[in-house]
Amino acid sequence: MSAPSEAQDLSRNSPQAGGRTYSENYKDMVLATCITTAYKASPAVVKDAGSSVSALRDWTHYDMDQATSAVPELVSDYLNRDYHNPVVESEVKGVRFDLLKCLDLYHSEALDEQVRRLVFDHDNTYRQDNPAPEQ
Repeated sequence: MSAPSEAQDLSRNSPQAGGRTYSENYKDMVLATCITTAYKASPAVVKDAGSSVSALRDWTHYDMDQATSAVPELVSDYLNRDYHNPVVESEVKGVRFDLLKCLDLYHSEALDEQVRRLVFDHDNTYRQDNPAPEQ
């Protein structure tokens, strides 16, 4: 087996978000925001997910002024939902299904609508719009 090429190594060891569309990155940023909010009592989760939110902002082209209020409102709407499962709750007290709520948010029409409204150049990528200088 041959050693990975420099391009393969870079692809494997660096974030791929620069090659995803602005719409995909926006949705990923909202998901990471939801996880950060849901698990705010877990410093390691907040540090990691919060850092991902910051990085994704750099690879997304969107109306930041509008998103400043729209994202937390949407996240709050989903995290405040009352999901319950009597079978699970009888075995595990205090389960909140926060990750499930964040996943439902990620796949929601509400988030898709926000993407349509707030993201610019939906199908463009950061790498398309900011090509690396030729060497």
